[in-house]
Amino acid sequence: MKVIIADDHAVVRSGFSMILNYQPDMEVVATAADGIEAYQKVAKHRPDVLILDLSMPPGESGLIATGKIKEDFPETRILILTMYDDEEYLFHVLRNGANGYILKNAPDEELLQAVRTVYSGDTYIDPKMATSLVNELITHGNASATNDPFKILSKRELEILPLIAKGYGNKEISEMLFISVKTVEAHKARIMDKLELKSRPELVEYAMKKKLLDF
Repeated sequence: MKVIIADDHAVVRSGFSMILNYQPDMEVVATAADGIEAYQKVAKHRPDVLILDLSMPPGESGLIATGKIKEDFPETRILILTMYDDEEYLFHVLRNGANGYILKNAPDEELLQAVRTVYSGDTYIDPKMATSLVNELITHGNASATNDPFKILSKRELEILPLIAKGYGNKEISEMLFISVKTVEAHKARIMDKLELKSRPELVEYAMKKKLLDF
């Protein structure tokens, strides 16, 4: 199987590549240092499995990168790699298209099992998180769609919201996303309207609560 590893730490990319390339049924065809590069490498290599760090710079979170890649390359299975054993992260990435979720401190054998599991078409959840997933589904499984930013906002709005929350100005955002300042302003107004927010501090609080900011 062809695998791509996306993580902002070179030592993680190198270490995981060695582990996977040692397996007779796995080949790491590329690595990436951020979400944008991950998308580009997936577009080029069309891997069977993408191992994607949940929190990578720049402004695009792993949650958003997952949604983009899954929408454009649904045949690629996505295994989320993270240091956060947070059930809300888990719940959101699975709803956004991820096929598995494993913690960075998992043993090598567990990583290999996770890769093979998602490659086979099944979903892999880190054993430490299985109970949390069940509890989260029970608590929020029937929650209104109005609580889910991934249902409320467009793909572009989901890109812009965390950048606004981080303090970037309209001109900076326009340059980062290659769109006009007026387009940024229009998206910003729609975001505030859709989420019923009145100020930037409210937007920042919302972004943090919904796990839309990288750490």
